[in-house]
Amino acid sequence: MKLAILSRAPRAYSTVRFREAAEQRGHEVKVLNTFNFSIDLDRGSPDLYFRTRQLSDYDAVLPRVGASVTYYGTAVVRQFQEMGIFCANTAHGILNSRDKLRSLQILSRHNIGIPRTSFVRDKKDVLPAIERVGGAPVVIKLIEGTQGIGVLLADTVKQAESIIELLQSQKQNVLIQKFVAESKGRDIRAFVVGDRVVAAMRRVAQGQEFRSNVHRGGIAEPVELDDEYRETAVRCAQIMGLNVAGVDMLEGKNGPQVMEVNSSPGLEGIETCTELDIAGAVVDYIAAQVDFPEIDVRQRLTVSKGYGVSEIYIPEGSEFVGKTVADFQLNDRELNVLTLYRGTRVIPNPRLSRELEAEDKLLCFGKLEVMRGMIPVRTRRRRRPVPQDLPDLDDSGSVAD
Repeated sequence: MKLAILSRAPRAYSTVRFREAAEQRGHEVKVLNTFNFSIDLDRGSPDLYFRTRQLSDYDAVLPRVGASVTYYGTAVVRQFQEMGIFCANTAHGILNSRDKLRSLQILSRHNIGIPRTSFVRDKKDVLPAIERVGGAPVVIKLIEGTQGIGVLLADTVKQAESIIELLQSQKQNVLIQKFVAESKGRDIRAFVVGDRVVAAMRRVAQGQEFRSNVHRGGIAEPVELDDEYRETAVRCAQIMGLNVAGVDMLEGKNGPQVMEVNSSPGLEGIETCTELDIAGAVVDYIAAQVDFPEIDVRQRLTVSKGYGVSEIYIPEGSEFVGKTVADFQLNDRELNVLTLYRGTRVIPNPRLSRELEAEDKLLCFGKLEVMRGMIPVRTRRRRRPVPQDLPDLDDSGSVAD
């Protein structure tokens, strides 16, 4: 296999380890600076140039795209994808995970435990948002911060207001997040490769520091995760669209609370404390995928007019509750169940004899018209009535005359 590592830091620990692991396994590997690429576009022939020369053939790419080069880095990764070269993480997955708000928005609809979070722009919305997440203390985060930078703890509402006002005055977008007191000063980093957690560590902050990042002086120790934490980590990576990811979780009283999914997780801290060859596990995964790569189903389905993939929800009282998968996908419906989601469980290619339960979700392939007819009418969420003594506002938010 000929592997390209996209990195602007060839001497960084992670880059060196990935290169060593690939060479030890007999692969040809090059470290390529992301900024030295030129992207050429023409009908039917996407191409890349590196240092003014047409790029030679590669079998796979391992992107190490830093936060400061996200836009150009993902453009280069996307071009590799369009050229049919396997990328360990896709541009879409990197973009999903890089923005903290976007990643939490995606995770929140998949029954993944996350700390209560709010995002506001108007100063008048800050106090209500703090109350909604549970009141002070709260954690305030920059949406695109990394390595613990831009993560602040406000012990009081007044402190939170001052911090948010200062950051917003500097044109920074911030999140207000519930402080998980039972996990103060420690978190879990699970390193996901493909569909498994290959290593995990607990990071513990030192002194008065509440951030547990190794870059902030935190101490790392190996940890054996239980099934709930392992399954959560793998699901998060898959939901984000990542094959290689570091999933950071707080140990909440109700189970794992996911803080962040990192598309370029560092190796130094976790390899040092676990003494595992994580770089080798990543390289082995990439080599296996080169021989049998995953495909983008959405692109393949564009040629099947009237067919597609959709998610069907089975509500309480549905005619399908108690029926089997076989009953659901009768031949005359031209419907196939690909995956069944039941609570936090993911059941791929479910048996035809499996009985369906209320609140199951089915990922199906078939005629779109048939699937639309099977989706129950959504009921609007009941909202509290608007108090009658509030003044009328115009479109700008000002009190109307």
